Amino acid sequence: MTSPLLAVRNLTVDFGDHPAVRGVDLEVHRGETLGLVGESGSGKSVTALAVLGLLPAAGRIGGSVQLDGRELVGLPAKQLAGIRGRRIAMVFQDPLSAFTPVYRIGDQIAEAVRVHQPVSRDAARRRAADLLDLVGIPDPKRALDAYPHEFSGGMRQRAMIAMAVANDPDILLADEPTTALDVTIQAQVLDVLRTAQRETGAALVLVSHDLGVIAGSADRVAVMYAGRIVETAPVDELFTAPRHPYTLGLIGAVPRLDGRGGPLVPIPGRPPAAGELRGPGCPFADRCPLVEDRCRTAEPPLTGGGTHPAGGGTHLAACLRADHLAATRPAPAEVYPVPEVPAADAAPREEREPVLAVSGLTRSFPRYRGTLLRRRIGETFAVDGVDLDIRRGETLGLVGESGSGKSTTLYEILKLAAPQGGRIELLGQDTAALDRAAAHRLRARVQIVFQDPAASLDPRMPVGDVIAEPLLAQRVPAADARRRIPELLRQVGLDPAHADRYPHEFSGGQRQRISIARALAVRPDLLVLDEPVSALDVSVQAGVLNLLQQLKAELGLAYLFVSHDLSVVRHLADRVAVMYLGRTVETGTVERVFAEPRHPYTRALLAAVPLPDPAAERARPRLLLAGDPPSPAERHLGCPFRSRCPVHAALAPEQRTRCATELPPATPAAPGVDHTAACHFPDGGRPPLGHAGTDPACPPPRRG
Repeated sequence: MTSPLLAVRNLTVDFGDHPAVRGVDLEVHRGETLGLVGESGSGKSVTALAVLGLLPAAGRIGGSVQLDGRELVGLPAKQLAGIRGRRIAMVFQDPLSAFTPVYRIGDQIAEAVRVHQPVSRDAARRRAADLLDLVGIPDPKRALDAYPHEFSGGMRQRAMIAMAVANDPDILLADEPTTALDVTIQAQVLDVLRTAQRETGAALVLVSHDLGVIAGSADRVAVMYAGRIVETAPVDELFTAPRHPYTLGLIGAVPRLDGRGGPLVPIPGRPPAAGELRGPGCPFADRCPLVEDRCRTAEPPLTGGGTHPAGGGTHLAACLRADHLAATRPAPAEVYPVPEVPAADAAPREEREPVLAVSGLTRSFPRYRGTLLRRRIGETFAVDGVDLDIRRGETLGLVGESGSGKSTTLYEILKLAAPQGGRIELLGQDTAALDRAAAHRLRARVQIVFQDPAASLDPRMPVGDVIAEPLLAQRVPAADARRRIPELLRQVGLDPAHADRYPHEFSGGQRQRISIARALAVRPDLLVLDEPVSALDVSVQAGVLNLLQQLKAELGLAYLFVSHDLSVVRHLADRVAVMYLGRTVETGTVERVFAEPRHPYTRALLAAVPLPDPAAERARPRLLLAGDPPSPAERHLGCPFRSRCPVHAALAPEQRTRCATELPPATPAAPGVDHTAACHFPDGGRPPLGHAGTDPACPPPRRG
């Protein structure tokens, strides 16, 4: 094997008395992709920043970082600046913060070129335009003069990649480059990274918490826990035969798009923060289901052997039970305790009581120009025809890209007032006919759990008071409200003795459980969940999703579950509604919509979801959805999806005319079947062929 391009030996990073990285060893070879995974606080990002010397002044670096044999640790700042961007480049997690907001995109990319290359301004500007074209930004010459805020999130990330590859670096460090992006934009960004790597021949270090992203992109994987690498292996071997219980737990905690199993496998407890490690034993011992007495006497070294049959390196694990796991290859549920979820209500759907019925919902907002002399210049059509239907004991997943109108739909429902257009019926009551007292009574029967529990919980109140607040708002006597707090905390898996603690004293997953307890306090019939697990680590997410399934079965709750993660929706929901540009474009049972999607937009969403299975992910055909959604500030005649639709491009001229002039209605797949799609040509513009995917103009459904 050739010598590594990047060699990290015994890397340590300390912030005062708090060690964040504790002896990391890494090797990256030319053209290789190394995936770096682990929970928040495991040291992934700190390791990547330490390689480039970008840590804050409080961080002390020890060990060795060598680039082609040249030591970088301790290198003078001027010499290190010559390496950054030229030999090693960084793609940051948040491009809006990484770009300077007052300078044009083209000027910033051109500056990155001129810092390292003796070229003129015009030549640097031409190079910037070529780079924007390489990463797929339309009309690159015009995009040069745009400011960062004028780009969408996906375009900013692509521009960040363009700047990173401006000088053909040897190594790209990508720190969570797809976090907070829609699944379709995530697929575009990952494709751009592959293109950039292919064009420059660079090695790629991909830091991510998403095992699906790692499975489809990495050649080798290093798993970090408590500032150390606890397992490293070729990607196929790591996913099929993990040798550390932590890796096994991470894989078992991931909901999968290609099947609905039982409860997910949550890893108990939480990872230790920097400086919290005490004692000489394995840092994972307190959370490990295979822990033995000897695990607490010394921290196991990273050792092991064996190679993957395809060739690709050694499999190492820092675990005393690594040989046992290698020999037995247990499933995650065979190692970790899996909670039992009660059986859900098996009554036929038509016999269940309707909880929410939304038909033809519309909501627009006026647009103004000017500050002192404001004048109205148009409207933004945020919601433009939404139909939803939820029955008792049922979960409806609401999915779509950012800007599709999901959040506006929620707020229109929760206002409990007459909608601007359409009709909302909640528990048999028309919200347009509610007076103030009736709306107050009904509000207790519908509650919401927000995306960010840290922002939705009052930091000045103990969690007991936070949970009691909805009860007091419904005029429940204070003594009765206090008596309910221990019961509610136990119901969501928290210790009632912690009711006097404040929100900041809990972990992110525990805070989300507190939010759920608060919502359950008034015994609602409908729980609205707005991206409730998107900000959580995968191990914590598994526990919250299991809790939601358990509460639904025990209490007969109905959920309106909003998420951009279709794997989560596949695991939790009974039915799904897909939104695009303010409209519902496909609805039906999860089994039918995910197995046989009829709308091209739904197919593109499903195609973009990565699978945490390297072999299955590589075998799937790639279907990238080009561009961004059209502006909701314009009325779109005909089908609003046609500008991005792969089916539309293959239609006959008269069929394309129909798409351009007629808004497609929601039509069922067959009489009496709970599956509708708002598409003129769900079968590619030809008569149904009896099997989705037999028409070349209509890509097959992605079954994994």
